[in-house]
Amino acid sequence: MDKPVIVGVDGSDPSLRALDWATDEAALHGLPLCVVHSQAWGWYEGYGPAFTTDRSALRVYGENLVGSAVERAGRRAAAVKAYGELVIEDPAAVLTRMSREAFVVVVGGLGAGGIAGLPLGSVSLAVAARAQSPVIVVRGDERHLRRAFGRIAVGIDEPEQARRAVEFALREAESHGAVLDAVHAWRCPAREVADHPDHRSDVERHRALAEGALAEALRPAARVEGVVEVRPQVVEGHARKALLDAALASDLLVVGAHRRKSHLGMQLGPVNHAVLHQAACPVAVVPHT
Repeated sequence: MDKPVIVGVDGSDPSLRALDWATDEAALHGLPLCVVHSQAWGWYEGYGPAFTTDRSALRVYGENLVGSAVERAGRRAAAVKAYGELVIEDPAAVLTRMSREAFVVVVGGLGAGGIAGLPLGSVSLAVAARAQSPVIVVRGDERHLRRAFGRIAVGIDEPEQARRAVEFALREAESHGAVLDAVHAWRCPAREVADHPDHRSDVERHRALAEGALAEALRPAARVEGVVEVRPQVVEGHARKALLDAALASDLLVVGAHRRKSHLGMQLGPVNHAVLHQAACPVAVVPHT
């Protein structure tokens, strides 16, 4: 059975944009679409239906929300088999659990209430940090959401950790007929010390190492040679800036999930946090394993 595209909805404008994006993705790949709403969503994010606390009324509200979302998906792509699930569970927990059997999980990219300028919503951040499937956080203006650039960017760090992100990015580029820009950032310590002489040999060595790492990471691109145009980009500087710059003219930015253990559980690395909060286009976070 084909794994579904799963999208979380809460009735806000950002979640409806995520629903439209997920519907298009399901249609493109010929996959079913599962629309999920948690009755606990409002309290998790700090907002919700204020008209009553009656459980039966809230149930009706949730059923109507899911039904409307499924109808919206059907109007957008009639061929997509869309269905809804209403749950009473922490929304981040349910989407993370459902990610085990998902093609991808799609969530909205703005903060509480869908207000522009607020940080990434806590549900979206938690799901991106813990999901077992790729997670797409839908953000950006209309040009990025309608894929006006014909370009996907993938950030590459260590070749052995980039495999799944590269494979995902290649699949998306092939499906959408887009160019794939593979971005690898590198730095030379000699350049970052004010009184250190500029050792040209050090600079060239670091650049050569970066080019080799990028070439190694892009070995999977051989399978789509002649189908997807892959443009390697070796950029001197910080990875955060290189990826945010790439996102400005991309339909999708793909990054690997640089997760680390802490007493709070799985956490994303600083570059992941930066692109999830600041990227100009939708961001796909792909687990390393």
